[in-house]
Amino acid sequence: MADGGYALPITIAIVAFVFILLAAAIRILREYERAVIFRLGRLIPVKGPGLILLIPVVDRMERISTRIETIDVQRQELMTRDNVPATVDAVVYYRVLEPADAVVKVKNFHKATYLLAQTTLRSVLGQSELDELLSEREKINHRLQEIIDEQTEPWGIKVSMVEVRDVVLPDTMKRAMARQAEIERERRAKVINAEGEFQAAQRLKDAAEIISVQPIALQLRFLQTLSEVAAEHNSTTIFPIPIDLFTPYLKNVLQSVAPPAQGGEGGTPQT
Repeated sequence: MADGGYALPITIAIVAFVFILLAAAIRILREYERAVIFRLGRLIPVKGPGLILLIPVVDRMERISTRIETIDVQRQELMTRDNVPATVDAVVYYRVLEPADAVVKVKNFHKATYLLAQTTLRSVLGQSELDELLSEREKINHRLQEIIDEQTEPWGIKVSMVEVRDVVLPDTMKRAMARQAEIERERRAKVINAEGEFQAAQRLKDAAEIISVQPIALQLRFLQTLSEVAAEHNSTTIFPIPIDLFTPYLKNVLQSVAPPAQGGEGGTPQT
């Protein structure tokens, strides 16, 4: 009776102990997770995904995600190569390709990648001029991605993309750039206007050459101008009259107003 009284608690304890061992030994990893396992301090091959078994107390596991992670690089104040102060921020996309290297070769690979992206951002943008920073964003992003990826490759990390999100300039610089753009637009307008004047003058020259060869063209142009003046809803009526009709009258008028002929040399005017 006494033995039976102790058997039940012992059985319960053994079952609980086995359950705890199984709970400590069994791990289930998702499709994007990998297990980096250290057995008595030594690295063994990476396992996962799915069901894996660990030796309790002997094995120590670190769960690593292989999905793409993002790093939000906070705003950094820097000075461009042409001595213009600016504030920039960026975002970095990376993923772990070699989970064992990410655990063994660097401590806290996420923080290390963030600090590397932060310093690289300040260094690369500090070597660029303001115009390059504003107009060649894709080129700068590609350069940042190459530099950061080269540094993180020994850690088993692949940097897939780096994007400079925003560039904040001082208000004085914004006003100066706006004034520069306004002056540039005025210059282009003047150049276009001068080009138009040149083309118009060239066309007028060509027209004058044609009219000089064919005088009838001037008469046709005159009639076309009259048709444009006497347009619809216009009370003005124009009758073209040949100028030759007025030639005799013009000669008589000129003769009547002409001064009398002078006398001989050294003589006096006739009265």
